[in-house]
Amino acid sequence: MITNEFHRNPVYIYCVRHSHNQTFQKQREKKMSKNSISTLSLLILLLIFTSSYAGSGGEVNRQSDSRPEIGDPAPDFQGMTDQGDVWSSADYEGQTLVVFFFPAAMTGGCTAQACSFRDNRTQLIEMGAEVVGISGDQISNLQLFRRTNNLNFPLVADSDGSIARAFGVPVRDGGTITREIDGEEVTLTRDVTTARWTFIIDEDGKIAYVDTEVDASVDSEAVLAAIKKMKSDDGLGRP
Repeated sequence: MITNEFHRNPVYIYCVRHSHNQTFQKQREKKMSKNSISTLSLLILLLIFTSSYAGSGGEVNRQSDSRPEIGDPAPDFQGMTDQGDVWSSADYEGQTLVVFFFPAAMTGGCTAQACSFRDNRTQLIEMGAEVVGISGDQISNLQLFRRTNNLNFPLVADSDGSIARAFGVPVRDGGTITREIDGEEVTLTRDVTTARWTFIIDEDGKIAYVDTEVDASVDSEAVLAAIKKMKSDDGLGRP
């Protein structure tokens, strides 16, 4: 029979405590092993998730609002122009308004697009339409863009991308480019970069046309054709 004196024996107490400690340690190591496996699984899932964005250049699209559909009321917006004035869509109520978003001033495609609208602006005015170009460029970039290409319509700086997002236009990070102007190297920085999308707002303030796959060099011709059809058919939309 094991007596109470035996239970109080220091050697017995040491053996019992040591056994308990070993059991606790094994349980702890087993738990830590499970936690490590769980953590590794989470890391793998995170890697797969973030890698899905890398296929599009590694930039996360920061589109916040859904694109207005044909027939929806157009967003009201305003912004600073290259001339230092506040431009507001409210000033064009009752008119047809062409709104084209372009990624970056002083780049090939955007220059071709802007010059196309410049060359066809007289026809647009004759059809009762005004045009405004919008980008994430800083005002100084737009001033240079206008002066270099003799543009004849307002350019609005959407430095935070809020106007683009109101139209559902995808917005990504900005960037910096350098151009040689009059023999001098000039640095142009834009805060955000928008996709190249074009909209027509009709006289009732509703979206009448959307082009999300713009051919920059012939954008104004496509817009002219759309407005002519709008006038004759009382409505047109391009997905």
